[in-house]
Amino acid sequence: MKDSPRTSKTQSTAGNHRKVGPIVSSAHLADGRATELSELEFGLIVAGNAFNRWMVRCMNAAGLPDLSALDVLVLHSVNHRSRAKKSADICLVLNVEDSHTVTYSLKKLVRHGVVMSEKRGKETFYSVTGTGNRICLDYREIRENCLVDSLRALGFTGTDLGEVASFLRGISGLYDQAARSAASL
Repeated sequence: MKDSPRTSKTQSTAGNHRKVGPIVSSAHLADGRATELSELEFGLIVAGNAFNRWMVRCMNAAGLPDLSALDVLVLHSVNHRSRAKKSADICLVLNVEDSHTVTYSLKKLVRHGVVMSEKRGKETFYSVTGTGNRICLDYREIRENCLVDSLRALGFTGTDLGEVASFLRGISGLYDQAARSAASL
């Protein structure tokens, strides 16, 4: 049962009713016109943290421990389409503003032997090694075994997930624009 956005939800405990407001991380941000936005942001926070934790655990199960969520993202980005990439391109694709964090991840992945670097003129290009490709394929298999059936059980289809992905990319653009606006204040 979905409550109207402006009504408080009621929780029953042993006959007592108490009002429960929207599920948010910061009630002071949910006051006024922003209740639904605060609920969305809390969902993004919780989902983002769960996704980061999942990536680290899945990569560990695939045989590559001691990586951060960003390290995992960078490895998959380097492996994408089997083409060598510059650090700046990885930052752009992942929407990472602090390029030094991606540079650190790349150095870490090179030390693990899953990524290699190659100088071409003044630029350094990164590509995945055979070991890195195998780890990414193992990650994919674990991901499919642990998540795909669960998503189907929840009633999600590929089309549904595509629509959610499109929505998330759209709101990321809104947040980027809002960040630029806030920086100019």
